[in-house]
Amino acid sequence: MSRVDFKPGNMLYPLPVVMVSVSDGKGNDNILTIAWAGTICSDPAMVSISVRKSRYSYDMIKSTGEFIINLTTEELVFATDYCGVTSGRDIDKWEKCGLNKIMGSNVNVPYIAESPVAIECKVKSVQELGTHDMFVAEVVAVHVDDKYMDEKGTFHLEKANPLVYSHGKYYSMGNELGKFGYSIKK
Repeated sequence: MSRVDFKPGNMLYPLPVVMVSVSDGKGNDNILTIAWAGTICSDPAMVSISVRKSRYSYDMIKSTGEFIINLTTEELVFATDYCGVTSGRDIDKWEKCGLNKIMGSNVNVPYIAESPVAIECKVKSVQELGTHDMFVAEVVAVHVDDKYMDEKGTFHLEKANPLVYSHGKYYSMGNELGKFGYSIKK
């Protein structure tokens, strides 16, 4: 088998692509699309997002210490892309994308009503890394769309057709191939 060598870079794909909602606390709300997001701890529940200092939303997150991660779906693919390639300095992305706001319960930030999952976050630390700063945040609330709940109280994100991002392209999630622990189940 032959291999091709690349210069060191980010080849950890696919990634979840999320829309992060923010507010400046003065009535200005924005949405930015991020692929540099992830889970970093389960107890306490903590996540991270990495944002360029030049982004309009960067100062909002830095000053308020709050944001909401909104998971994306096939239905939200246009808004997901649009909110990643336009600036909130120039346009109201909420209005342009026809997205509805629901105010967070533990942070002073709205989340996207059309998103199947909204994760409210409070920043615990900021790590200056280079092109991006990483915001490490504690999850303080999670809101899920009840249309993806079954009668047993199980949440089914797969029914929302979530998006992932890989090398500049968006993909919907494929079929389930197994369940955690299936390889050792008897």
